[in-house]
Amino acid sequence: MAKTPKRFYVTTAIPYVNAKPHIGNAMDYMLADTLARYHAIIGDEVKFQVGTDEHGNKIAARAEEAGVTPQQYTDSMVPAFHQMLQVLGVGYTDFVRTTEPRHEKAAQIIWQQLAEYIYKGSYEGLYCVGCEAFVTPKQATANGGICPDHKQSYQQLSEENYYFKLSAFTAAIKERIENDTFDIQPAFRRHEILKLLADGLDDISISRPKKHLSWGIPVPGDDSQVMYVWFEALMNYITVLGYPEGEDFQKFWPASVQIIGKDIIRFHAAIWPAMLIGLKLPLPKALLVHGFVNVAGAKMSKTVGNVVDPIEIAQNYGVDGFRYFFLRHIPTLDDGDFTWERFENAYNNELGNELGNLVQRVASMINRYQQGAIGEITEAVHDARPYHEAMQSLRLNEAFDYAWGMVRNLNGYLEEVKPWAIAKEGEAEAEHLQHVLSYAAGNLVQISDLLAPFLPGSAKTIREMFGGETVVQPNGVLFPKIYNHTADPRNLVRPLPDAPVSQNHES
Repeated sequence: MAKTPKRFYVTTAIPYVNAKPHIGNAMDYMLADTLARYHAIIGDEVKFQVGTDEHGNKIAARAEEAGVTPQQYTDSMVPAFHQMLQVLGVGYTDFVRTTEPRHEKAAQIIWQQLAEYIYKGSYEGLYCVGCEAFVTPKQATANGGICPDHKQSYQQLSEENYYFKLSAFTAAIKERIENDTFDIQPAFRRHEILKLLADGLDDISISRPKKHLSWGIPVPGDDSQVMYVWFEALMNYITVLGYPEGEDFQKFWPASVQIIGKDIIRFHAAIWPAMLIGLKLPLPKALLVHGFVNVAGAKMSKTVGNVVDPIEIAQNYGVDGFRYFFLRHIPTLDDGDFTWERFENAYNNELGNELGNLVQRVASMINRYQQGAIGEITEAVHDARPYHEAMQSLRLNEAFDYAWGMVRNLNGYLEEVKPWAIAKEGEAEAEHLQHVLSYAAGNLVQISDLLAPFLPGSAKTIREMFGGETVVQPNGVLFPKIYNHTADPRNLVRPLPDAPVSQNHES
């Protein structure tokens, strides 16, 4: 009887379309794509959501500046996100826009289903226009009255809104985190949320008067109010599955992993779980919280001029060049640092020298010494449990490190056995040479399998080269040397002066 595949549903935070996609969005996509590919490889049925967040005052303001309607503005911005997904080779299965009728209709159903936890009241508090979010007095004091992300003072607002009884869910959320039915990774983020819960959650405003916010989903039964953008945007993780009656929702919820940046953890580890509990739905199995990508130790900023464009990197260095650095050299669960020197050194010295040259070297020797015939592959016995444990525990860069350790071990093996020296022994060592080269080819096939979730294009090429009876040469070099931001070492070596010609030499 055939084994029924497990179901794996991974989600990414939907980016706000008031600006072009950035490296933080790319990190969400890369991590989710790697997990989705891994689970597809091990035989799971995979669902992979991406999308765009399109309501709110910031969108309305940008549309007004551009002289278009908010819908026209969002329609013009969404293609940039599709382009990034395409350029980065992200294999998502579902794309949701919060302006789609299916999302808006489901959002209103969800509001009605949460009605017992919603009440109307006057609200007076501090609001960040950039975040489109209210903050507690405690948060405002801790930040000195200024939003740390937008460098703007909080505004005092007073208006009549609908509220969500978030305070009623504090104990239930805490219980689920502590018994690991809602796993938050890394552990220090889990502790942050538990500390927040220890102080108790406050009820939150979940609507705005239509006179202050016209671009949004109307509150059911009250045309004077519009849903608060963050509240309805969180619903996308189930509306994309066809909530409440869709077949995909029945099959794939709860999510296996939800991937977010650390700046939106409160929404996903407190507000979203409360909404789900209110809907009597299970919580996601895991929340993976990644850090920021800094540039030379500083936060990316358009003002500073240190913003890194993911599309530019992928177009100049290849998709796998981009994926290699950001999946291996940026920690999965913490902040990481980018500099062009670090990136280019990793590309040229690791991808190019350690993997690219290894592949070309083995292919060249099989062609030269065995007329391209690989022979019967001899595979090494590798304990891949650390790799799989790291993938299952969401420590993707550690799994990548394991695979790269095999790359380095194979390079070391070739340096030790020296197949080029064995070849010089002729027919007497032909069988030994064939064993060494088939062993190398077998290792490369194994390596390609482990690299497939991380570097899908390169892994496919390597398997195609060595997975058959003869070597199949690729078109061009896997990772051609590129020195756009660092010095080409070939230009640093000064040639020796021409040797003097002997006057006594007889030609």
